[in-house]
Amino acid sequence: MFREGFNIPDEYISARLHSLFTKSAKKWYCKMRQDHGKHSLPLWKEQIISKWENDSWIFKMENSFEEAIFNIERDRPMSWFLKEKDELTALHPDMSETMVHKRTLRKCGGDLEHAIRCRCMEPFSTEDYINAMEDITTRTKIGRNWYKPSMDNKTSGKPIPKPNKPHDKAPLKCHNCGSTSHLANACPKKTRINGIEIEKNETKETNEKQMLSLYMKVILSLLKRRNYQMNLV
Repeated sequence: MFREGFNIPDEYISARLHSLFTKSAKKWYCKMRQDHGKHSLPLWKEQIISKWENDSWIFKMENSFEEAIFNIERDRPMSWFLKEKDELTALHPDMSETMVHKRTLRKCGGDLEHAIRCRCMEPFSTEDYINAMEDITTRTKIGRNWYKPSMDNKTSGKPIPKPNKPHDKAPLKCHNCGSTSHLANACPKKTRINGIEIEKNETKETNEKQMLSLYMKVILSLLKRRNYQMNLV
């Protein structure tokens, strides 16, 4: 790209490889240069192709491309699109500009993708694509989240336990006297039945009198029956 676009000699391109590589690729480049010294650009191309042009690298780059969804709150349209375009070009050097636009548009979300397609008439250029994307994201609310996620538990992976609410339970009390020291079945005061106070002892005596009266009636009836039978004899 540098040689064809800017007519830069191979020596200058080889000197810039240290700044072009990042992360693990930069470590690999420094190790190769330390072990083998300086190389010409064609030799560096062979080393780079043998190192990364394989199925594992292509699979990893495809996953990285699919996961890089455009985030309107974080990403800038121009830098995001150019980064995704470079990844697609590295994976598929013969991919057309129209296909690059279609694959990146699918990662913008339904509302934003629809708005860009309505703004740009196909086939559209990369400049029209970026201008429409920047205009929509800066001047409208299309593609934005109406409800922003809460930042309280964003850094914490553990859920915060909810405080136990106190139960509003009324204290137990006696229905006869209203005291909370005992219940109605152990109340020493009078028992209330339908609003009438009756002492427990009186209730017990009344029951005994009723039973005694019933027994007397039975005995009298038996005596009368016996006297009647004796008179017949």
